[in-house]
Amino acid sequence: MTDTGVATLDATQEVDARLRARDVTLGYDRRVIADGLTVDIPTGSFTVIVGPNACGKSTLLRALARVMKPSAGSVLLDGREIAEFPAKEVARRLGLLPQTSIAPEGITVADLVARGRHPHQGVFRQWTASDETAVAQALVATGTADLAARQVEELSGGQRQRVWVAMVLAQETPLLLLDEPTTFLDIAHQYDLLELLRRLHDEGGRTLVAVLHDLNQAARYADHLIVMSEGRVVTTGTPEEVVTARLIEDVFGLPCTIIPDPHTGSPLVVPRPRE
Repeated sequence: MTDTGVATLDATQEVDARLRARDVTLGYDRRVIADGLTVDIPTGSFTVIVGPNACGKSTLLRALARVMKPSAGSVLLDGREIAEFPAKEVARRLGLLPQTSIAPEGITVADLVARGRHPHQGVFRQWTASDETAVAQALVATGTADLAARQVEELSGGQRQRVWVAMVLAQETPLLLLDEPTTFLDIAHQYDLLELLRRLHDEGGRTLVAVLHDLNQAARYADHLIVMSEGRVVTTGTPEEVVTARLIEDVFGLPCTIIPDPHTGSPLVVPRPRE
């Protein structure tokens, strides 16, 4: 039990998880950002990583995606050190939407989404009907099929973000990692995107991992939360287990009351006036 009154992850407790971190230390140059991180991403879950600014959320996600190499500890994909896989093999198992994505100038939506098929290409396997089908299905799933012929730079922020999600979907990976996917979107487009992600999770059986800033969005859409603070994992669990007034005040410094969301029943954080 932590000081916040919620149970921490028992590292000896095994769960069905294709992606794990074990006692991972992460940093840039010689500056340690996060230390001793041990997490399991439950297979089939919609996991959201939350915590205060600069606590190591995106750093953890980058390590899980093999974008960042730990200075200590292990990231395991399907029971094997992720660093041992060839890059294309990782990309066939795990898709990543980074925090900032820049499309080549003049590229069309269809061409950008088609780049998601790159991990499946090779010297002896060029573009096939299955690639065409994967791209078409990704466009339909994200509601961007009618944008296929348009240039990405012409689109609104919300449209562009859906197109990037389509590109990751076209990879056809069972694991999707998204780093702050709602950043720079207005509130309506934030909820549109989160509804899309939950639908992709519910209907496609994929495991999703996202970094989000908004606690209420995380509690509404996730079924598994990882709470971080000062480079460490504070606790993990369902929103109902994790989101307590005590934890929110201890981790985020926000006095609050927790009530059920009137639409979903998930925990809703209501800030209290500061005295």
